[in-house]
Amino acid sequence: MSLLSVENLTRSFESTRALSGASLSIARGEIVALMGANGAGKSTLVKILSGVLSADGGYVTFDGRPFAPRTPAEAAARGIVTVHQSTDMVGAQGLTVADVLLLNLFADRSQPFFVSKRAIRAQAKAMLDTAGFELPLDRDFADLGAADRQLVAIARALANKADLLILDEPTASLSIEESQRLFAILLRLRAQGLAVLYISHRTADLQAIADRALVMRGGRVVGAFERPIDFSAAIETMIGRKLESARPGVRTENGRVIFEMANITLLATSTPFDLSIREGEVVAITGVLGAGKSQLLSAIFGTGTLASGTMTLDGEIYRPNGPAAAIAAGVVMAAEDRHHSSLMPPSWPGNSVAATISLPHLRRWYPQGFLWGNRETREAEQAIKRLRIKASGPDASIWTLSGGNQQKTVLARWEAEPSRLLLLDEPFQGVDVGARQDIIEAIRGRSDRATLIATSDPEEAFEVADRILVIDHHSVRPAQEHEDHTAAEGIPA
Repeated sequence: MSLLSVENLTRSFESTRALSGASLSIARGEIVALMGANGAGKSTLVKILSGVLSADGGYVTFDGRPFAPRTPAEAAARGIVTVHQSTDMVGAQGLTVADVLLLNLFADRSQPFFVSKRAIRAQAKAMLDTAGFELPLDRDFADLGAADRQLVAIARALANKADLLILDEPTASLSIEESQRLFAILLRLRAQGLAVLYISHRTADLQAIADRALVMRGGRVVGAFERPIDFSAAIETMIGRKLESARPGVRTENGRVIFEMANITLLATSTPFDLSIREGEVVAITGVLGAGKSQLLSAIFGTGTLASGTMTLDGEIYRPNGPAAAIAAGVVMAAEDRHHSSLMPPSWPGNSVAATISLPHLRRWYPQGFLWGNRETREAEQAIKRLRIKASGPDASIWTLSGGNQQKTVLARWEAEPSRLLLLDEPFQGVDVGARQDIIEAIRGRSDRATLIATSDPEEAFEVADRILVIDHHSVRPAQEHEDHTAAEGIPA
């Protein structure tokens, strides 16, 4: 029996039809991923289930009874709680974690007017113990990181006896480690019978925890995929066409080929593939976690190796024996985990914005070994202005910047000198929407090089790339082979 059943839900905003007969069901102890491009209807559906909006038509049942909440509080009382991507409204500066956990209790007029601090702490600890979380009860909520703020929101939802937890893009601003921590908690809660509707287009999330994936397009659920989920088919269903081109008409098909890979195998057991990128072109490689995206970029940058095959750069054989050789040849890279690969530790000198940008260029900028002149400062000032980096100045510590501004600074490092091929591994990890647009503009603003991006997020790939390729089992599927494969499976175009 389904815990939640949605049948033919409709909702319009003046002449815009946001939902056009959406239907889905979720059982207890099940994690269902909901995918869809912007405007597919995901947010409207969530708002109706959360009591923020009412439906124009259709029918919803929850736990066997009609469900039409008029407020989020009413939805929560029935057992559906939504944790939004932004946790700014969960708590406020000056409130401890314990205070935030008990905000709902404070709003209950049936509770005593005076409550001791000891009682608040005891009840908050009981809530965390029930959820299995460990959080600093006396810390100011405003001082918590994004992951811990979400855990506070989830713990509060569980204390309200939630049967269905709706998570809206929960990993959008989380690091890889924080995301893995959240996944482990959700899998444990699922085993206890909690149902989760997980709103995301990140395929790494989908692969890690989803029992099923539902795809929305045009206000309806148009595809359902059981585990193991066919990543390529889910993306094509989401966008409504085959993975031929992200930007029809933008590809630089007549441009000069900058980088080529021929008869490449990343593993001895993987299928060989070819890859070429032209000047001014942005190519995205997308695939699930472990498909080989990072291994491909590492091999190109000289931090990994190929099982077989040849690479050429500007028509010459390219065989880097390390990052220094790659950079000298004009191949540069921003790796997936910028905190460990691109930024100096907070306790070390040289962790400023200016020093972060100049680090790989010091020998070229200062050949005598003395940091004379203002090249470093000048480049940083220009980057702050050009990329709209929110920093107090070139001397600001990189660790005082948000994730998006840190990533802009790393990108600025490779904008400071000419290059032929820019490699970006998960460039939008932990980056907010505004910063993401600035980064996309910077990536697409260069016509003098080629860019290869590895991302597990198909929607991000379609935002930035001229062309998208899918990597599966450490092999990049050629376009024609991919089309034949999807056609054979009956995937809608």
